[in-house]
Amino acid sequence: MASNTSLQLKDFEIVFFDVYGTLCDWETEIYKCLKPLLSRFPASSKWSRKEALEAFTAIEIDLQAKHPGLLYRDLLAKAHEVMGERLKAASGQEVRTTTLEGDPSTIGASSSGATTSTAASESKPFENPHIAFGNSIKDWSPFPDTVEALRTLSKYYKLCVLSNVDRTSFAHTLAKLSGDESHPELYQPPTESDKLWFPQEVPNSKSPFTLILTAQDVGSYKPALHGFEVALDIVQKDPHFGKSNRDVKQRVLWVAQSLHHDVNPATKIGIKCVWIDRAGAAMGLNGGHNYT
Repeated sequence: MASNTSLQLKDFEIVFFDVYGTLCDWETEIYKCLKPLLSRFPASSKWSRKEALEAFTAIEIDLQAKHPGLLYRDLLAKAHEVMGERLKAASGQEVRTTTLEGDPSTIGASSSGATTSTAASESKPFENPHIAFGNSIKDWSPFPDTVEALRTLSKYYKLCVLSNVDRTSFAHTLAKLSGDESHPELYQPPTESDKLWFPQEVPNSKSPFTLILTAQDVGSYKPALHGFEVALDIVQKDPHFGKSNRDVKQRVLWVAQSLHHDVNPATKIGIKCVWIDRAGAAMGLNGGHNYT
């Protein structure tokens, strides 16, 4: 963990966490799910884990910037499809141009039957491997140190999440982070799409988090600054966080592994950050080690 030496946890009241890469080991599962695709093409059959994850990350970041309203499980499926087409091209095989470029008109219905756009409802759905990849979020597991650390921190701070994910997918993760996978019904998002998600309000919930914000809620993917601004606005105005004369940025600490998605943009708008250095991580480190 690296941080500004002048920072002390007691200076803050609210701690926002990134989740995937920080609290959950998404790289292991993503690499595992990419292996069947990688093995099909000469261009990628001998890639290292680092090479595979860096190639995937480049596609994902591009899609997130181009299609901020796309549900994350559908974006993952699209990234898997685009990666396959790019590997075809690198191997000298014919590709579909619109898919190669990540055209959202090629995005079909998600596994739940929902679509993300009018164009999506008129197009062919993903083939099963792409859907399966998009739905793999439910299999991403917390790091061994995560659940107990969150349980302890939640006794002293209001813990919150801003994550590049959709609500339905995050429900699986929330149950795991709460140490309560046997009761998934307690960790579902509000049925009203415009209602903020305060998981501790659910009776018998063991959630360590006061507030859950997803890309679906804020309408953008990190590192876009909009999500960070929405988070600060909620902290400043919502009664769950109490009244305070302090500047909202003085009350909030941001904790994340990704320099690109979290640390750099949060620092840019004046939020103090702690960078979590997950040994061997390959994703989210582009942009340099500019943490404070």
